[in-house]
Amino acid sequence: MRRLALIFLLPASAALGGCLAKTVVDVATAPVRAVSKGVDLATTSQSEADEKRGREIRRREERLAKLERDYEKQLDDCEDGDRRACDDARDTYAEMQQIIPSIPYEPEED
Repeated sequence: MRRLALIFLLPASAALGGCLAKTVVDVATAPVRAVSKGVDLATTSQSEADEKRGREIRRREERLAKLERDYEKQLDDCEDGDRRACDDARDTYAEMQQIIPSIPYEPEED
């Protein structure tokens, strides 16, 4: 009976050898792959950093453009005698002065 079981198990174990070896390799390399994936997720590539900086600059430019429109309207109202508009224009101008240095200057091309 033992001999019969050995005859059937021997070919089965040979067939499983490749699967078992692959499983051992997969288990052994899993921590390395997990750490590698974690590092990829935790680090920011230069292009991703550039894109983020570009989005932030565009957001500031849009805010500045809105403030400039509001400022012009407030100045018009101030000139018409609206004292509150004069105060608002002063506050808007102060905010514009804070944003302007944070926007990179790009000289016009000839």
